[in-house]
Amino acid sequence: MDTGRKDTIIVVEDEALVALDLQARLRRLGYEVPAVVSTGEQAILMAEKFKPGLMIMDIVLKGGMDGLKAAEIIHSTLDIPIVFLTAYCDDKTLERAKAAEPFGYINKPFEEIDLRVVLGIAFHKAAMESERKELTNKLKKALDEVKTLRGLIPICASCKKIRNDSGFWQAVEQYVEERSDAQFTHGICADCAAKLYPETYKGN
Repeated sequence: MDTGRKDTIIVVEDEALVALDLQARLRRLGYEVPAVVSTGEQAILMAEKFKPGLMIMDIVLKGGMDGLKAAEIIHSTLDIPIVFLTAYCDDKTLERAKAAEPFGYINKPFEEIDLRVVLGIAFHKAAMESERKELTNKLKKALDEVKTLRGLIPICASCKKIRNDSGFWQAVEQYVEERSDAQFTHGICADCAAKLYPETYKGN
């Protein structure tokens, strides 16, 4: 995940007293809170601006965009972990919430210990997910760069040229280089050196 500082949290809550209380609790727990906003539209703007390590998003927000829609947009475009804050969650809302792939839920009213536990787990999950994606990308890149030779390869028993798919005979070096990332350097092995230059080669 390409986020900013891992200890920053943006709060999205349209109840002013709840937002202020949450901000104070987060700061006591050691988190930085660069923004507290009350609408989904503001949440997207602040997410783009600060790229926080995590966002706490109330599901029900005033205005034209609720927390679920804002979370979906933020998750899909910025890949920032979301923890939902809610006083209730019916089955329909829960199904919508799953689409945003939240990293946790905080139920109102909440205690500070609940906040600590949920956020600790959420940040741990985010770190593991970031590591997994990084390893997956590295593996994909490595696989994209690797070309392998498979199947039976016709090779001349005398000159050791290889017959390609078009029926033409190619030097081994050319054939392999065209089908892999390998490059050849040339030298003479001990057996050939002794055979070709017996008068000068005396072995190791």
